[in-house]
Amino acid sequence: MKAVQIKQYGGPEELYIGERPDPVAGEGELLIQVKAAGLNRADLLQREGKYPAVPGESDILGLEMAGVVIGVGSGVTGWREGERVCALLPGGGYSERVAVPAGMAMRLPANLSYAEGAAIPEAFLTAYLNLVKLAGMTEGDYVLIHAGASGVGSAAIQLAREFGAHALVTAGSSEKLEFCRELGAAGVWNYREGSFLPWLLEATGGHGSDIVLDLVGAPYFTDHLAGAAVGGRIVLVGMTGGSEVPMESFDLNPLLMKRISIIGSTLRSRSREDKIRLTQQFWQQASSGFADGALQPVVDRIFPWSRVREAHEWMEANRNKGKVILDITADAE
Repeated sequence: MKAVQIKQYGGPEELYIGERPDPVAGEGELLIQVKAAGLNRADLLQREGKYPAVPGESDILGLEMAGVVIGVGSGVTGWREGERVCALLPGGGYSERVAVPAGMAMRLPANLSYAEGAAIPEAFLTAYLNLVKLAGMTEGDYVLIHAGASGVGSAAIQLAREFGAHALVTAGSSEKLEFCRELGAAGVWNYREGSFLPWLLEATGGHGSDIVLDLVGAPYFTDHLAGAAVGGRIVLVGMTGGSEVPMESFDLNPLLMKRISIIGSTLRSRSREDKIRLTQQFWQQASSGFADGALQPVVDRIFPWSRVREAHEWMEANRNKGKVILDITADAE
């Protein structure tokens, strides 16, 4: 089969489409003909050699895809060839075919395209894991969401809205902020105008954030502590701004007096069993929302996979609002 490969670690110019062995559906797995694959920041880091594939899993880029079942492994029940699916992957999405544990596959509603299906797994499962399962989001919570126009951010805004929470969102342009409002953000702040802390406290009437979904990391750490509500939960899921917090000393008092929880979370390194359990819990709650339009996968732009270098450049430049998708059905050059 054809698959996107990396000549050597580096920039987008190192990507090319070449031949790889065909996967097979092992016990408990489905073999999928991939129609579309979603891009993620982890793909960019893996291409640069900064985020290696999980040992024992495919080293091909791509953590989510949508396609058609073309093979059913032994021990699998409830699935048949020809069904449309989307799924989270440990790797291998930038390819013509991929094998995936049947428990991680989600039936694609008839109203969604393959590109929309590929925009669901990583973004929505990340948002669901961190907001609902780890932070315990409930109605009325003030939820601070950074990088609100990203794939994860756009999913998090919608989940917060559906749970009756107040999504307070930061992004870097007026266009992206308006996009976040359209998705249901209760308030927005352009981080290029300075610290979000005064805005956050004003927007919450001094209450602060009950939950922070932090995709930025180090630059915001001290403001997160200052802006957290009593019992606040800060969930770190990304470090686009860096990992080292610049400080000469660190005051533990806010953590103690406000009972703040700091939770580190990654999805990629979780076990297959964890991912299967998470997928099934999420889909049981959310599948009807995708079917009736209450939840919408947000596709920013679709690139034929022959232009995978351009797709990576687009994401690296932070030009996307929602998910960047590769069309795997297009001819590979």
